[in-house]
Amino acid sequence: MKSLIYILFSGIIFIFYIPFHAFSQLFENRISKEEYIELYKDIAIEKMNMFNIPASITLAQGILESGHGNSKLAKKANNHFGIKCHNEWNGKTFHMDDDAKNECFRKYKSPHDSFKDHSDFLSSRDRYSFLFDLDITDYKGWAKGLKKAGYATNPKYPQLLINIIEEFSLYEHDKYYNKDLASLQKLQVTKEGSYRKKTTSPDDFELLTIGAANREIYINNSVKFIFSKRGDDFYKIAQDFNIYTWQVYKYNDLKKKDNIKEGQMIYLEAKKNKGNKPYHIVQPGETLHDISQLYGIKLKQLSKYNTLYKNARLYPDQKIKLRK
Repeated sequence: MKSLIYILFSGIIFIFYIPFHAFSQLFENRISKEEYIELYKDIAIEKMNMFNIPASITLAQGILESGHGNSKLAKKANNHFGIKCHNEWNGKTFHMDDDAKNECFRKYKSPHDSFKDHSDFLSSRDRYSFLFDLDITDYKGWAKGLKKAGYATNPKYPQLLINIIEEFSLYEHDKYYNKDLASLQKLQVTKEGSYRKKTTSPDDFELLTIGAANREIYINNSVKFIFSKRGDDFYKIAQDFNIYTWQVYKYNDLKKKDNIKEGQMIYLEAKKNKGNKPYHIVQPGETLHDISQLYGIKLKQLSKYNTLYKNARLYPDQKIKLRK
């Protein structure tokens, strides 16, 4: 009889032990907010100096959006900011229920990639551009601005970020912003090394002929162009090549009031709808217009292929599609 009671009691203990053990393991794997900050503060500071986004904001958003690294999305997909796939995403994906069933989220190789993409996302979307006019220490302005720009639907979102920043003194990390370093990052630094923004020169292109006014005409993507000279303007170029002034600025996606700089690529006919290469990797400081001129592609088409505004801020190493 005692043996039977012992067996029954042992079975009950075993039944209760399994879920309790699993439950305790679940909490053992969780990290605290303090641990999260310690793990990712250096990345947030690094991205602040590359993209001019306060480290305090990045950390607070990561804490809030990922449950300080403990959410399913953070653990399974390394996605710390809840960024969904969107049309331009070509990487791996992770599906789960959110606002709708089985929604598509971006999946990253590492949390570092998630932090980088978060910075890329904010700096390349036109609706967030006004935030970059704020002082790097204005975390309250950033928190309110993110809500205003439509980053989150929760009306309490700004205050939630501000509370986290102030509870953990995350604003202290914003003091590591180096204005000179940030400027240097824009012009020189990539993950492969350091280089200056490439400038185009006649040596990079095929010389087609010597045209009117003894000017050299080059060919790029089957489109004729010249390199402007000192003193050139739309009218002078139009006169030299017997075309209308409006054609000069329209073919080059410029405005009538824009000035022409010496050495600028100026197309003499309409650019093409697609490039002769599949994509371009952005160098620091480049714009969509720069890329449009470099490959002889209409700015409107380039913007459409990449789902970006024409004046969108680009980031180093971003892949820009040059065709469908």
